Amino acid sequence: MSSEIESMFIHTVTVEAYLGTGAYGDRWADPVTVPCFVDETRRLVRDATGTEVVSEATVYAATGAYELFPPGSRVTVRSSSTHVIGRALFDGDALELPSHLAVTLA
Repeated sequence: MSSEIESMFIHTVTVEAYLGTGAYGDRWADPVTVPCFVDETRRLVRDATGTEVVSEATVYAATGAYELFPPGSRVTVRSSSTHVIGRALFDGDALELPSHLAVTLA
């Protein structure tokens, strides 16, 4: 099923996974380009602390990209830099639907 949904990934984003805070401030992994579908619909969502925030875009990608998008990661979409609010895995195997990852961006 993954190949069916991956054929819809007509966009790419560059992601720098958030690694945490060190002695010199926040740290990010090296940039990685991820094939995806970008939906730039504005939505009201909740962040990891439960606070309502506005998401400016949602990125849909393959489930294997889950570890690349922890909250706080930097993402470049169409030359604009933003950060990850949250991520969710959608497992459609039991329903014979394509599984995918949805990443909400600030």
